[in-house]
Amino acid sequence: MIALSGADIGPAERQAVSAVLRSGRLALGPRSVEFEQLVARHVGVRHAVAVSSGTAGLHLLVRALGLGPGDEVITTSFSFVASVNCLLYEGVTPVFADIDPDTLCLDPARVEELVTSRTRAILAVDVFGHPADWPALERIARKHHLALIEDSCEALGSSLGSRRCGSFGDAAVFAFYPNKQITTGEGGMVVTRNARIARLCRSMANQGRSSCPGPLATTRWLEHVRLGYNYRMSELAAALGCAQMSRLDRIVNRRRRVARRYDRLLAGVAGVRVPNCRPGVFLSPFVYCVRLAPRLNRSRVMAGLRRQRVECADYFRPIHRQPCFRPLARPPRSLEPSVSRSLEPSVSRSLASELRPSLPVTEAAGRRLVALPFHGRLSPADQQRVVQALNRTLATETLFARRNHAAG
Repeated sequence: MIALSGADIGPAERQAVSAVLRSGRLALGPRSVEFEQLVARHVGVRHAVAVSSGTAGLHLLVRALGLGPGDEVITTSFSFVASVNCLLYEGVTPVFADIDPDTLCLDPARVEELVTSRTRAILAVDVFGHPADWPALERIARKHHLALIEDSCEALGSSLGSRRCGSFGDAAVFAFYPNKQITTGEGGMVVTRNARIARLCRSMANQGRSSCPGPLATTRWLEHVRLGYNYRMSELAAALGCAQMSRLDRIVNRRRRVARRYDRLLAGVAGVRVPNCRPGVFLSPFVYCVRLAPRLNRSRVMAGLRRQRVECADYFRPIHRQPCFRPLARPPRSLEPSVSRSLEPSVSRSLASELRPSLPVTEAAGRRLVALPFHGRLSPADQQRVVQALNRTLATETLFARRNHAAG
């Protein structure tokens, strides 16, 4: 089976992790600080806070911005579910705006239509590594006095014009799961120019302890100044991240070469549209998704690829269509008891209406995209095999569709 993704791990990473094991300092040590500095310098911001996951980073930002029950945040349904979970953790109501049909990122025009007196923030996602239209979103946020959260979990290394992803909003989050551009195994990073946001996130990630710089005095180690979480990053993960950051340009360029090779191999393939990249964007690709023509049945196409030992995935299933939210898409009185008990009553009522949106572009993308195997070490031979398998599957599916049409 040609795997869907694969981490780019080499001797430098193994040596870095071994050095931490030999040191005996496995948490709250110098490698975490170094990793934060490397990411902050790359993005071009002053502050970075290493955390246990991208989800943890987003949750910390929601709390640091003071968002809670009664507040609305305009966001996208075309993302990984963490983009909305981080809001629901704090009783915030997500309001879904539709997406741009080319970039699959939030459509600013649809965002502004949804601003109300309850709107407190915009949470946009750099989908598959492509930057959202941050200049337009920044103008909307300033006009309506809204916070702007940048979910850049899939976009380390991407830029729009002269600015890196992660430098646009009030704060941003990166993630380092093994399928991302760089990995720490599990991990994330909050980046911001705002010292207050960084201080709050650092404190809350460390069980609500004081976020004073330097080692905490022994007498203050058990002093907790606010509600916190165990969202710290280990020294082992940070050491892996430091080694990966030292090779970031090389890793991103490898991934870009693989993406360009797919572009060439798929050019002219009927029924398939390759990813779009807007002018002025430097894309650090997260995944490689093709868009199938409406006449093609995605489930059968994916099954055909897997029969030929080519892994694939349906990126993304829209969040509002996820099974865990289906009860919330009904009128409030029919909420399942287990779901109702898990949410504040006001949130349950508002979610019941907000999770029944009209999102035609999101729905279409959610039905038609297929992620092909993609990582920096994918060989040209394996890419040829993937495209050949796709061609054979599309030919079979086209024949099936024609026979059905004739029979109908």
